[in-house]
Amino acid sequence: MTDDVIAGQTVLSGRVKWFDPGKGFGFIVSDGGGPDILLHANVVRNFGQGSVADGSTITVSVVRTDRGMQALAVLELEPPETVTASGLSDLAEYDPEDLASRPLEPARVKWFDKAKGFGFANIYGHNEDVFIHIEVLRKSGFADLQAGEAVSLRVIEGRRGRMATEVLAWDAATRTGGEAD
Repeated sequence: MTDDVIAGQTVLSGRVKWFDPGKGFGFIVSDGGGPDILLHANVVRNFGQGSVADGSTITVSVVRTDRGMQALAVLELEPPETVTASGLSDLAEYDPEDLASRPLEPARVKWFDKAKGFGFANIYGHNEDVFIHIEVLRKSGFADLQAGEAVSLRVIEGRRGRMATEVLAWDAATRTGGEAD
């Protein structure tokens, strides 16, 4: 395993094998091999997200415990490369650069049903709902959203109303100056 050691903690990169927000944990497979690394929901929340999509590229600081390797902190997280928003005709007519340049708007999740594949959020200070499709969520690196969760959204006016084109952690605008990483 080719790990870096920073301030007494081992830092490694890998992919999220699976993460279940309902169970409150998941596992990471290290790029360098070795045993799976436990990824607890609190560690993901400390990074500013309520969930993480399976297959996401992740860099974490880890510690070896009596029960195996465990992530202490998420340092970087990139959505899975294979997820596309195909089938979302409202997004097909937009230039990807235009979508990426839209401002981040702070929002609160109204509800999201993973089984149905969609949900809604409200932008702070606005009453109208913003539709969130599961493919947009996955493309953004999330596996699920919880009612009341704070997020940042990039939004378009779709044929059927306001629609999220990207979902980011609630503090993404302050971490990135309003631009995606």
